[in-house]
Amino acid sequence: LKSKERTPKDKRAILEWSAKFVIRFFENAGLDILFDGEQWRSEMYEHVIRNVEGFKFLGYVKSFDYRYFNKAACISKPKYVKPFYVEEFIFTRKNTDKEVKVPFTGPYTLVDWTFNEYYEKKLSGRVKDFKLRKLEARRDFLFDLVREVIRQEISKLVEAGAKWIQIDEPAATTNPSAEEMELFVEAFNETVKGFNCTFSLHNCYSNYEVLAKYATELRNCSQLALEFANRDSRQTGIGEVRIGYRELKLFEDYGFRGNYGLGVIDVHTDFIEPPELVRDRILNAAKIIGDPSKIFVSTDCGLRTRTWEVSFAKLRNMVLGAELARKVLS
Repeated sequence: LKSKERTPKDKRAILEWSAKFVIRFFENAGLDILFDGEQWRSEMYEHVIRNVEGFKFLGYVKSFDYRYFNKAACISKPKYVKPFYVEEFIFTRKNTDKEVKVPFTGPYTLVDWTFNEYYEKKLSGRVKDFKLRKLEARRDFLFDLVREVIRQEISKLVEAGAKWIQIDEPAATTNPSAEEMELFVEAFNETVKGFNCTFSLHNCYSNYEVLAKYATELRNCSQLALEFANRDSRQTGIGEVRIGYRELKLFEDYGFRGNYGLGVIDVHTDFIEPPELVRDRILNAAKIIGDPSKIFVSTDCGLRTRTWEVSFAKLRNMVLGAELARKVLS
């Protein structure tokens, strides 16, 4: 798509073909709820920042393993220029009869992954205390982004017919202090308030002991999509062998009463989880939660680091494992 030899028409054709390919890929695997694999996006952070005024890209930094993202600095107040998810959502909805869930990079993560030059410079002469200045500048940046950009995009998605938006916040517990977690919660609540839409939160590879304490403060959050398979053993069975799912109980103990996007597939390995292992992970979670209807079976996170062949095998076995669990639970 970056080739200068291809015309805009060529690039559009490639983009649409790749999106349709992933939609059919997910349908053939047996998924009930899907999107287009984010084929319209270069990467979850860069795609948003590149379509918003007020940022300057500075170069690539390592995010995980051998994966990198193009990090930016905020150099002026963020300004919403044009929709960055709406066209992708409309295309996906037109090309599937399945339920569509829109993954949406959350404001806290966007701020956490960005150099906050503009807001810190604004406060440099007024707030002398370094720590206080950093926090106040971070807060100003975060809520300007929420009100001027994020809510604008959500409004357009809802107008276009979006019924379920998943707010992706991988950075949610990066700074586990009480003041930072309260800032994260406040930003989430400000982001989703007032819209006629279902919202959920996706968070992975994080500190769930911290997140569980604050999950009940999230308003209009119907589901927590969490990563557990990455932490779990590969043995079948329920109970003690399911070491990766111990922290699920924390969310119940702290009083979260929504649904769970239960991660049962490890996306960082080529290991193909047998359906029986998926089944037991689901049954174990059902025992902890007490209500199987609250479980939405899913992968830990996106499968972009896996090959198409491995991804399909994992997804197919996830579906088969869910079917086995339903038979037991019924």
